[in-house]
Amino acid sequence: MQQKSLAVSGFEKYRKQTRKEIFLEEMNQLIPWKVLTAVIEPHYPNPRGAGRRPVGMERMPDATTRCKFRHLLEENKLGVALFDAVAVYLEENGMKVSKGTIVDATIINAPTVTKNKSNTRDPDRHQTKQGKQWYFGMKAHIGVDSKTKLIHCVVATPAHVHDSQVMEDRLHGEETRLWGDSAYAGQQSVLKDNDPKVKDYTQVKGSRHRKLTEQDKAKNRHKSKVRAKVEHVFHIM
Repeated sequence: MQQKSLAVSGFEKYRKQTRKEIFLEEMNQLIPWKVLTAVIEPHYPNPRGAGRRPVGMERMPDATTRCKFRHLLEENKLGVALFDAVAVYLEENGMKVSKGTIVDATIINAPTVTKNKSNTRDPDRHQTKQGKQWYFGMKAHIGVDSKTKLIHCVVATPAHVHDSQVMEDRLHGEETRLWGDSAYAGQQSVLKDNDPKVKDYTQVKGSRHRKLTEQDKAKNRHKSKVRAKVEHVFHIM
């Protein structure tokens, strides 16, 4: 009689899960695979016919396959479609956007090398200086729900575009409150055009000619408690 393994004998359930298994289990619980694949499937290579069968959409084992997949998303503008599909999925599962929005932006650094046929840099990327450090790449401008920290709006620009230049593109139109750092000071006209009832809680900005008062500093600290939630989002990104 063949001896049974420990797994078959029932000891498998007592085995400690590996980090990889825990990660994959969490991914299956968090990501709506059916919703996302339904958006991409009409544009994905058809497995029928002659020739090498394409790699399954849910599993991409090599860098070349993933690179081609990114190009497929770009060519068919599926990034926006996926973003909208996830937003609908979250709302259907009780994650709704509230009346408060936090706006902020972060630089997405990229290599400055020019490995293309024209030997030129990507025109969608640009260099910018932050503090004493120079960066090259793009910038992600986001609008985040002040309660759930859900990203409800996102805009990508070259890195040198100022944070305040795409303010209106990060508002969903039903806000009553807005938080932002001092880079967004002086954008009241944009808020009024979007919705005159929005209360502006952006950081008060000081200058050489107008120093911040103690009251201004206290208000800024209070606003930062809400505004700091956007940093959690950037940390995950």
